[in-house]
Amino acid sequence: DYDYVYICFNNTIMGTHYEYIPDTGNIPLVADISSCVLSEPIDVSKFGLLFAGAQKNLAPAGVTLVIIREDLITETPLAGTPTMLSYKTHADNGSMYNTPPCYTIYVLDKVLHWIEKNGGAEGMYKRNKEKADYLYDFLDSSDFYHATTEKGSRSLMNVPFLTKYSTGASDEASLAKEKEINDKFVKEAAAAGLVNLKGHRLVGGMRASIYNAMTLDGVKALVEFMKKFAAENA
Repeated sequence: DYDYVYICFNNTIMGTHYEYIPDTGNIPLVADISSCVLSEPIDVSKFGLLFAGAQKNLAPAGVTLVIIREDLITETPLAGTPTMLSYKTHADNGSMYNTPPCYTIYVLDKVLHWIEKNGGAEGMYKRNKEKADYLYDFLDSSDFYHATTEKGSRSLMNVPFLTKYSTGASDEASLAKEKEINDKFVKEAAAAGLVNLKGHRLVGGMRASIYNAMTLDGVKALVEFMKKFAAENA
């Protein structure tokens, strides 16, 4: 009886990712692919609607990519739907109903050409898998760090991780030690040129976002720093 099923294909906060496309039968499947768009091939025919903010893998914030099945572009949207929130408005006007964000679209064009030049979605997947495997393999073999997500649900884009001091204990001393070591990691990482590694408050610890633009060398630099930090703080 559902009108649609909605999923977030890649969860940046938790570092989780769908490694399969859920089968929802005749019910349209809607997915937010903002943080994994063009990081891997995806069968768009399995979805009723896909949308992606450009700010993760495509361009600066300000433009949104939408892939929608034509039969879902309805003549009569839900009563009270504002004109700007009707997909038909934009489909009928070639996405030019309002003034488009020209600079962001220009950057998007540059990024799409770079992706195409580097093997398209397949090329990005190969690149991203190599980076993610390198980091996850290190985390799985470490006595000091551990990944927060289970194998089979791990994001290629966002890798949250905790130290051995993140025990889940709620006593004041343990929480203070955990905060101390996390703050120290983030501060020393930034000094080493590795920035934005503080984890989301819902997970804690650290989080490495390794989107398409991140290189394997960048991931290797992070792992080398993590080894050094563990040796000095174990």
